[in-house]
Amino acid sequence: MRYRGIAGVIVALAAGFYFSATGISQDLQKSYTVGAEGIIRISNISGEINVQGYEGNSVIVEAFKTGRDREHVEIVDRSSENRVDLDVHYPERGSSDAGVNFQVRVPRGTHYRFETIRSVSGNVSLRDVTGHVVAVSISGSIEVANADGMISATATSGNVNVTNISGMVSATSISGNVNVLLKRIAGSGEMKFTSISGNVVVRAPANLDASVSMSTLSGSLTTDFPIDIQQRRYVPRYSARGRLGNGASSILIRSVSGRVSLMKN
Repeated sequence: MRYRGIAGVIVALAAGFYFSATGISQDLQKSYTVGAEGIIRISNISGEINVQGYEGNSVIVEAFKTGRDREHVEIVDRSSENRVDLDVHYPERGSSDAGVNFQVRVPRGTHYRFETIRSVSGNVSLRDVTGHVVAVSISGSIEVANADGMISATATSGNVNVTNISGMVSATSISGNVNVLLKRIAGSGEMKFTSISGNVVVRAPANLDASVSMSTLSGSLTTDFPIDIQQRRYVPRYSARGRLGNGASSILIRSVSGRVSLMKN
């Protein structure tokens, strides 16, 4: 028991030295009880947000401040019953060399409402989650993988990768590529996959049941589904429309400056 205690002290000291040497300090470590249909909202300014499903019962949030001015950054916790609600506040005046990285673990298979998982300057990722997801990054990439539910992913300047999804998806980037892999479409409604300056590639089940509309102003258009592709002299340069199966849902795939593709899994 004595040796274990000494080993624990050594590990703690080593961890403290590491965070001090790298300019990283753990600012928050908290466990929340959030049942099914509970809300999870995290809004960050500068830094990453990573959400990962795990085999547990609680929502666990760890936040690490980084940068020279990290002590001036405040993490505001407005969480309440069945709701995790976290914001990051900076000083009102002057520039600040600081950021916050969030590591979040949620019970795998529990249906949550990820009301907004947002970073102004940083990547956002969610893996192995279930529920209604709204992921946003202004300057950074978005990755959603192995998820079930309704997914909305929007990046202003960065790529959007949404893979192995069962449910309904919308994915948009202003300046970046959009890559989507639909494992199974559950539900009906409209799914949009768009980019202003980037490629849009969607992979869907071979038995896709949807009305499809595709177009690109400056780029190529490809599909291995039975949809007619039209080429014009005027805009859009390439377009395609078609109904697959009964058209239970609708899919819009569009890029202004980039190629668009709809391929079978």
